Amino acid sequence: MKRFVYADNAATTPVSEQVLEALLPYYKSGYGNPSSVYSIAREAKTAIDDARKKVAAALNADPTEIYFTSCGSEADNWALKGTMRQLAKKGKRHLITTNIEHHAILHTCAALEKEGFEVTYLPVDHNGQITPQQVADAIREDTGLVSIMYANNEIGTILPIPEIGALCRERGVCFHTDAVQAVGNLAIDVKAQNIDMLSLSGHKLNAPKGIGALYIRKGIAIQNFLDGGGQERGRRAGTENVAGIVALGTAIEEVSLHLEERIAHESALRDHCILELLKIPRTRLNGDPVRRLPGNVNISFEGIEGESMLMLLDMNGICASSGSACTSGSLDPSHVLLAIGLPHEVAHGSLRLSWGVQNTMEDVDYVLEVLPPIIERLRSMSPLWEKIAASEKQ
Repeated sequence: MKRFVYADNAATTPVSEQVLEALLPYYKSGYGNPSSVYSIAREAKTAIDDARKKVAAALNADPTEIYFTSCGSEADNWALKGTMRQLAKKGKRHLITTNIEHHAILHTCAALEKEGFEVTYLPVDHNGQITPQQVADAIREDTGLVSIMYANNEIGTILPIPEIGALCRERGVCFHTDAVQAVGNLAIDVKAQNIDMLSLSGHKLNAPKGIGALYIRKGIAIQNFLDGGGQERGRRAGTENVAGIVALGTAIEEVSLHLEERIAHESALRDHCILELLKIPRTRLNGDPVRRLPGNVNISFEGIEGESMLMLLDMNGICASSGSACTSGSLDPSHVLLAIGLPHEVAHGSLRLSWGVQNTMEDVDYVLEVLPPIIERLRSMSPLWEKIAASEKQ
């Protein structure tokens, strides 16, 4: 039987055994509604409080600053819409972000623009980086919020969040970061890094899908996201996802305890994979070669159509992505790859491999064994590759 290798951890991660064991009781016996008064309900409420403390500890925040959501996208929507609609009352109707954000940010910005807000999209360089000076130059009198992702989900570039946070604090502008890809992969301290709001998602760090959180620093003016009951201290109504919340708390505590070991392990897999793949002719690494997420590999192969490459990898038991997971079924090239200057035909031939804590060097070596023949096969059938080869002979 062919080997199975899951190399798409940036899309989602498998639920760990420890997390599964922690959440199952809240489906079986501890299913009480946390808003009720009897014992199993009080136990559920205590479990939520405990998980909130764990999430806060991982970020160096106060538990009262952590609000549980259904996912990272909800947290992003709440941060941007809730803050901008509140600050609009003071004439602050300008928002700053980048052109490589996740669609949870970009589509939320588009929705705000339809409401009359103005958005500045900062361009990135060829590595997907921006500078604090770009942010400083874009801030205006009516700027209400700066939202810059901590690390890019496609190319793995880590942006200068502490420096931008310090700048925004100095200028009196609220600062939010979409840290969905960063939490569990990087050390984050919201106080030291001057972060006012931060979004995270459980299924990126070995918890289930359907649970996320938004950190909101004390004193930040933000409108409620859901009206109804008094859950999440009256800011986000709806009966809590107790099992998911417990899972998130367990996962983030486990990650925090072993973060350095996890970073070292995933970085070793990443570096070996990049080194070998770049030996294939006419390839390039996408994203910052140094300031990069531990497990992220994003390579473009000239003369290749990405979807065909993914299907052939799948036939060999390898799960990967040709862009962000939310758009991998689209024929349009990645907006991130276009933003860093790749031509359409090169962007189409990109591959993202994202290694996780459960992966091994044997997994990487299997990919390195399977992938080069796939590249060669696809190039042999590609008219584009024929043109590239012909131009090299001239």
